[in-house]
Amino acid sequence: MKLIKPVLWSRRLTRPSMPQKRGSGFTLVEVMVALAVVAVALPALLLTLSQQLDAVRYLDDRAQAQWVAANRLAELRLILTAKGTLQNGTLSGTEELAGREWYWWSEGVETQLPGFFRYEITVADNEAGRDAPLHTLDGYLARETVSDRR
Repeated sequence: MKLIKPVLWSRRLTRPSMPQKRGSGFTLVEVMVALAVVAVALPALLLTLSQQLDAVRYLDDRAQAQWVAANRLAELRLILTAKGTLQNGTLSGTEELAGREWYWWSEGVETQLPGFFRYEITVADNEAGRDAPLHTLDGYLARETVSDRR
């Protein structure tokens, strides 16, 4: 004969539940904090990017202004070679470079050494820019004397 044992329930009777997955997503608070961080960081990043673009544009303008000033000094050297004379006083003009109009002013002053001239060439990107130029170049040129040609 077989004995039947009584069944002892060691577990509490609970209704069947779905298995819970912890860490499988973000809570609403975590998402809101992340959005707040992005909202603060993004404008700062855009401001920095804008400042860098302005700086690159300014450096490009300065480089082109240096070329205009160097071209003007080369013109003065060519005039000296061709005519044997140099300008005194202030001259101004325009030059087109890289599809833009550049304004230059050159001032020639004779130094204490006879036949030796100092030129200050100022370049700006607008006609009123002489007071705030993009570049100023100082150069020195010497006129040949009769004794130099022998």
